[in-house]
Amino acid sequence: MAGKALIFSAPSGSGKTTIVKHLLKHNPDLGFSISASTRDKRGRTEEHGKDYYFLTPEDFKRKIDGNEFIEWEEVYAGNFYGTLKVEIERIWSEGKNVIFDVDVKGGINLKKYFGDKALAVFVKVPSMDVLKARLQERGTETEESLSRRIFKAKFEMTFQDKFDVVLVNEELDKSLREAQRLYDDFKVKP
Repeated sequence: MAGKALIFSAPSGSGKTTIVKHLLKHNPDLGFSISASTRDKRGRTEEHGKDYYFLTPEDFKRKIDGNEFIEWEEVYAGNFYGTLKVEIERIWSEGKNVIFDVDVKGGINLKKYFGDKALAVFVKVPSMDVLKARLQERGTETEESLSRRIFKAKFEMTFQDKFDVVLVNEELDKSLREAQRLYDDFKVKP
């Protein structure tokens, strides 16, 4: 059972993090892959080694040069994100399957890397209006950052066909049940 990868990708505000947290809470055989990032912590709630591995741009570049990432990219200008190889080894050594909460490009790259050992799920909202409302409800976006996220989301939606499954997150309870069903089916697949 261990040694598989469950990838959740979506534009910001689609609900992928809520779905991933639900699956982690109800599936002790899943381990969360903590991404590395050069961005600043959001507020006081994010912790190094729990939410992200917060790295300086210099440390991130050293890890790139050392071939320590499965995948990495500059998601927003000056903000790099990536998946460290040692993070996946840590989770698999615990006998668990790994679950990812990553942006769309990262999800595509992870699926390419893991191939049939991965199930890549694209989470989307029913409309751009719903997405905008969700991002505004967070209360963390400026008008400029909201505009950037919406623009990026429209572009990311064009890649949904690169994923194994598209999960429309309209009604959260239904989406959580569907995500669990997808994982249950995937983990028993040879």
